[in-house]
Amino acid sequence: MGILNDDAVLIEPGKNSGDPTMVTVNCPDESGLGSTLCRIILEFGLSITKADFSTDGRWCYIVFWVSPDNGSSRFDWDSLKNRLLSACPSCLGSYYSSLQSSNVSKPPSLYLLKFFCRDRKGLLHDVTKVLTELEFTIQRVKVTTTPDGRVLDMFFITDAMDLLHTKQRQTKTCDHLTAVLGEHGVSCEIELAGPELESLQRFSALPPEAADELFGSDVTSISNKVVLTVDNHLSPAHTLLHINCIDQKGLFYDILRTSKDCDVHIAYGRFSSKVKGYRNLDLFVRGTDGKKIADPKHKDSFCSRLKEEISCPLRVIIVNRGPDSELLVANPVELSGKGRPRVFYDVTLALKSLGICIFSAEIGRHSTSDRQWEVYRFLLEERREFPLDRARNQIVDRVTKTLMGW
Repeated sequence: MGILNDDAVLIEPGKNSGDPTMVTVNCPDESGLGSTLCRIILEFGLSITKADFSTDGRWCYIVFWVSPDNGSSRFDWDSLKNRLLSACPSCLGSYYSSLQSSNVSKPPSLYLLKFFCRDRKGLLHDVTKVLTELEFTIQRVKVTTTPDGRVLDMFFITDAMDLLHTKQRQTKTCDHLTAVLGEHGVSCEIELAGPELESLQRFSALPPEAADELFGSDVTSISNKVVLTVDNHLSPAHTLLHINCIDQKGLFYDILRTSKDCDVHIAYGRFSSKVKGYRNLDLFVRGTDGKKIADPKHKDSFCSRLKEEISCPLRVIIVNRGPDSELLVANPVELSGKGRPRVFYDVTLALKSLGICIFSAEIGRHSTSDRQWEVYRFLLEERREFPLDRARNQIVDRVTKTLMGW
């Protein structure tokens, strides 16, 4: 049996102003679908206030209650619906159906957006905000500032609409950037990122000392904020996981992506509303063999990884780079190869709020012994009114709180 396309995703506004919007997804199931849906919601800058989750391996039914992170009453719910529909197997929205079928076996095209303009405070975040609102995903970035106060930004981006090859989409993108930065003299170019541009995407290797501090830190003390209880007796067919933890941005996404990467299938779940800053979650799970998670090694490794991913989904430090200060932010990469949504957006927002200018920025990948990380590097400008050596803790704290939604 099938269902009508429009019935696969239903969006119902809250009854009163400020109430969360209810998003219902009812479609055939596939591995990792819940994680994909949470990722899309996070990409749109929405917070999941609560959720109910049910799947039998063939059909998936999820209800999300969501609210915009910035509390804005203006939001493009139609775009969200189209993106969610595009992720539903056999339930493609008419807008995305043709491009989904043509792109099943190939990754999205990578484009280079290059612009040159006069520098100012908050410039990088303002550009990132425009690209995010236009549904672009930033894959790589190279930002450099010239001695005469101009900035050359190169964004390697993919387009969720898969329309950036058209002149209309390119013109619209440059027009939006010019509208925000027009008085600063914008020169904007967009081209397909072919092999000849590979050298521009290279990521500077992290110094060993910085890598040790960023990836070698002990997160055990942080993990104590997460209480995880495993019960193999309550249900005859599933293992029950009960999680109590501090609420944070992307929490449900972190749980679902970790479960997917650890080959744990969530059959039923309830993501309750937060109480005094804490969340309670009940998840009925099983392994890929359809049975309870009874093997002690699998259970212990999954619980350990889940605790770590919930308590420390991102890492933020400041290190010396010669005489300058460099902000480093890292997050784990999914096994699918995807990084975490909106990290660049949130970091540039935090730095803008502190009045800190960014001299250069990069996004790249770094591999450790057991996983791959996405790393964001920001070389910060020293300002007389805001000495960086005295404000390092303040910067790390502001960036961390912005990323975690605290």
